[in-house]
Amino acid sequence: MTDAVIWTVILALGVGTFLIRFSFLGLIGTRPMPPLVLRLLRYTPVAVLPGLVAPLVVWPAATGGAPEPARLCAAAVALAVGLWTRSVIPAVLAGFATLYLGLWLTGAF
Repeated sequence: MTDAVIWTVILALGVGTFLIRFSFLGLIGTRPMPPLVLRLLRYTPVAVLPGLVAPLVVWPAATGGAPEPARLCAAAVALAVGLWTRSVIPAVLAGFATLYLGLWLTGAF
């Protein structure tokens, strides 16, 4: 690829990203949103977070894509603590502690 093609792609992606964000913030940012839209937007983080975390647990890059018991246990503990406490911080701390304990016990740490 030539430099001109690369810069054209970069600029096109930048303009596209700007237009996507501007469509929400610039065009309808000052108008009140319908209650249905507000209710549906509440579920966006709940829908996106598992999609970001699941590949890191099931196919971690640290093991070459092979599932590892320490990461699976840490994810299960974090999920259980999150359901039990209904709070993110204790869930993350419990998962963190379980992961490092599991890695230490298996000798991977």
